[in-house]
Parts: sequence; structure tokens; C-alpha cells
Amino acid sequence: MAVAETGSLTAAAERRLHTSQPSLSRQIRELEDQVGVELLSRGARGVELTAAGRAFIDHARLALTQVDAAVEAARRAAQPAKQKFALGFLTGMEMTWLPEAMHILRGELPTVDVTVSSDYSPDLAEGLERGRLDLAFLRADPDFDLTYQVVGQEPLVVLMPSDHPLTAFDAIHPQQLVGQPFVAMVNKAKVLRGVIDDYLKRSEALSCPDHTNTRRG
Repeated sequence: MAVAETGSLTAAAERRLHTSQPSLSRQIRELEDQVGVELLSRGARGVELTAAGRAFIDHARLALTQVDAAVEAARRAAQPAKQKFALGFLTGMEMTWLPEAMHILRGELPTVDVTVSSDYSPDLAEGLERGRLDLAFLRADPDFDLTYQVVGQEPLVVLMPSDHPLTAFDAIHPQQLVGQPFVAMVNKAKVLRGVIDDYLKRSEALSCPDHTNTRRG
């Protein structure tokens, strides 16, 4: 390969292979004897590959690539494997929980590589169940057999245009939302949608003076 790329036995021997030109010539003759065909020819423009040599060199490059890969694999095998810890977050919750989570992990697992991803709760739950994630911050999904620990609670708020009539109130009763158009949750947010639906049903059934906070948007 060195001779083919430089076009010169002398340049290949001295600059690339750090050997003598006679030694390199002998190695090439031995290679040609082993293969059984001429791989290089000497012409007016220097040393060139024959047709057999061009076919041979493609496989030679692949073989050397495999040798490099084998060396790297052996070196990795000789080193102790570094553990990994996959951490998942409900999209948007990274800002709340990531700094403290990383602080704890650096103290508890200082030599572990931590990877972070964000997704919807069902996808995070599936990642935990399949072993792609080690820990995730998500809404509890009853469709998955997981162990949950409550670390925080979110208030239910109503988001509406700033010119909506209900923004005149500091707090509103759920019944005031009857007949209002809603932007529904996508299927991926079915846990949150279930919480909202359950809250509205209970509020309607009890007809209690419970109030929902509003947030002007």
C-alpha cells in the first residue's frame, strides 16, 4: 500500500515504512511469490499497480482496517468497563430536576458515565421497562409495572388568551369552563389528560366551591 500510494520504492521505504529499499523490494517479491501474480510494475512514471495489484490492494486496505479494529478491541478489553447510567426526564422537566440529579449522581457515582434524554411519560416508562433507562422523572403510568417515588406535584392551571373574559377573575370554578373550547392533550400525554378529566368529573359531581387558578397568557 505504501509503494502504491507514493509511486516509489525508495520513498515508501524511507518516509512511510522506515526501512531500506532493498529490504522492501525483497518483501514485495516474497508477497508476489505467495500470491502467485505480479502486483507492481516499474514504468517511466515510477512503480505502478498491475491489474492484479489494484484488485489486491482493496482487500489489503480492508485487512489493515480490521487489524486496527482488532487492536482497539483488545485495548478496550484490557481496560475495566466503565459503567453507564441512563437518566430520563419528562420533556420540560430537565430545568427543574437535572441540576440536583447530576449533583447527587456525581457524589454517588463519580466514575459512571451519565446519559440524559427527554420524552413523553409513556416512552420513558417503556424505556425503564425495557432497560434502556435506569431512572426517569415522569408521571406515573398505570399501564407499566414500575416502582414510583413521588418527588413533586404540579398544580392544575388554566391557560387562556389574555383577552379571554375569564381572565378578569383571580380564580374560577371548574363549572365556568363548561362550553369553553379546549386544546386537548395528545395521546402521548394520556396520564395528564386522565388527571384533568378526573378532576373535572369530580368537580361536577361534588359541585363544591373548589377553585382552579388561572394564568394569563
